[in-house]
Amino acid sequence: MSQENDIDMSTFESFLQVHRQQLESSNVPVHYWQTLFLKLKHEVYDAGSCFQMQQIVCESEDGDSTFSWRVVATAEEGIDIKDPNHIYLIDHAWTYRIGDARAALNEVQGLKERMAALMDISAENMSNEEIVEEVLSSMWKFCQTYKFGHLAMGSDEAMPLWYVMDEFGSRIQHSDDPSVRIVPFYYAELNLAFSLMWPTTSLEEGDEVTRNYVENQADSAVRSAKLVPWVPCDLKHVSFKNEEPSLEHFQSFRLKETLPTPSYEFPGLPRDRNLKVFLEYPGFAENLNDRRFEVVDSADEADVLWFSRHFHDFEEFSETRPAALINQFPNEMVVTVKDMLALTARRAATPGPSDPMEANPKWLPITYDLQTELPKFVSYFQHREEKGEDNHWICKPWNLARGLDMYITKSLDQIVRLPDAGPKVACKYIEDPVLYFREDVGGKVKFDIRYIVLLSSAEPLKLFAYKVFWLRFANKPYSLDHLDDYQKHFTVMNYVEGADEKLKQVHYDDFIPEFESQNPGFVWTDVENDIFNMIKELFVAATSVPPPRGICASPQSRAMYAVDLMLSWATKPTGEKYMQPMICEVNFSPDCARACKYHPFFVDDVFSVLFLDDTEDKHVTPL
Repeated sequence: MSQENDIDMSTFESFLQVHRQQLESSNVPVHYWQTLFLKLKHEVYDAGSCFQMQQIVCESEDGDSTFSWRVVATAEEGIDIKDPNHIYLIDHAWTYRIGDARAALNEVQGLKERMAALMDISAENMSNEEIVEEVLSSMWKFCQTYKFGHLAMGSDEAMPLWYVMDEFGSRIQHSDDPSVRIVPFYYAELNLAFSLMWPTTSLEEGDEVTRNYVENQADSAVRSAKLVPWVPCDLKHVSFKNEEPSLEHFQSFRLKETLPTPSYEFPGLPRDRNLKVFLEYPGFAENLNDRRFEVVDSADEADVLWFSRHFHDFEEFSETRPAALINQFPNEMVVTVKDMLALTARRAATPGPSDPMEANPKWLPITYDLQTELPKFVSYFQHREEKGEDNHWICKPWNLARGLDMYITKSLDQIVRLPDAGPKVACKYIEDPVLYFREDVGGKVKFDIRYIVLLSSAEPLKLFAYKVFWLRFANKPYSLDHLDDYQKHFTVMNYVEGADEKLKQVHYDDFIPEFESQNPGFVWTDVENDIFNMIKELFVAATSVPPPRGICASPQSRAMYAVDLMLSWATKPTGEKYMQPMICEVNFSPDCARACKYHPFFVDDVFSVLFLDDTEDKHVTPL
């Protein structure tokens, strides 16, 4: 397209005002910008005038044929990298969120057939369900992802979008020495996303068009791991042993916090009057009835500050509010952020020789940070595959809540690709969980357990578990299939449309006899003792080293956490089965609506234990 088409420069400048940041962050050369503007404005898809898809047929000696694709330049005059016309729009054939992919393939007319053809899936004699499964398995070789804007953590809109380019874009092959770049681009005028393609080197007629599937990755092991979906590679020679990262890893962590002034000494809370409490926490003000506390509206006059937001400046707090307490510990992120939780928990490993393939400690699912340990993970996955061991994994973002962007899979391709949409940890999925029979759904379902834990001192460690625990249940009977079926494999149903209609709630007092009835020979007090030991071991590990590796001992800090866990079936060397508690996550500022609703003494108990050291009849167990 010639740029002689009358460009309205004021309109072009308006386009740049909206899109300049995208263009610059994607490194789109400036000399293509005007052509791009015109092609977007007039919806010009003209790649076919300069390029062509070619199918390559290879026949083996036994007569079988295999097919592959390539894209070549067909312009007789070639493709000059300096020519401003050579930027092209590529349409997106399918845009989706992963959790909606199966439904879209089943419900959007013609979608699964187009995807099967695009992915070279031979759908002949396959049922609709088989085609869908093949597409869901193959799509990780074809899909890309984008997420525009700065959206709140825990928001549905923060979920990344995945897309498959049209047949032309999808058939451009990988090369370590690519001839074009392809990047996603959101065009605000149409509220649509496209991909942009432009040459990185001049091409002659007949030259193959290739792109780099893994850009900006110099580490050869990481690059090989990232290329596994397209270039299978045996990485079993890479050590899969988890190791404690360097101090720099902790120092460079995302949330910078100051620590209390080293010379600080806490003078103690006043005992001659009620303690003034400032609350920024839903439901707590209405349920704090203990007359030893007085809720105030000003943080400046409070003895106790209870925030639902993260607090970071403990140095200033120790200097300007030396007689006040706050509901957070410096560096508690070593347990409340998913990737850091694994690093911390590994310190509780049992010393001595152990099977490197097995979890240690036993209550921590084997976990890899896919940002920093991807080659190790691929090696471990391939070792398990070679041994025929179960290879189901749950991939979790460290920066989202409510189960968002969390997936269960046994596909190595999928696990390798998921970090493209944001940081992930891969945790070994509990494939044989202890289940709970739900008569209303006609089968046994997954469940998890939440304990509230109160930390009143890190040095010496003073830790309490609240005796009342909470349960969450899946809505569908458990089986190790349809891994994308949220209501079968997850237990948090409060935020899933329609799922709350089947929300199961069981009070802990009712659960215990039901649990023992459904699991003859297992006594809940024994299981709970194992749970309490697990929680204590975690917090011993978290407080055994100074920050930035561990939680900082701070006389001004008290904290409440929610520890989420599951029970897994395990087998002793004697062959006897037992229930192994498995930690899932630790939450700061947990939702306590149910606690306040069903246990009106809950807030009083928490405040009495943390701020008055009063544990008598407060429903807590010291750990």
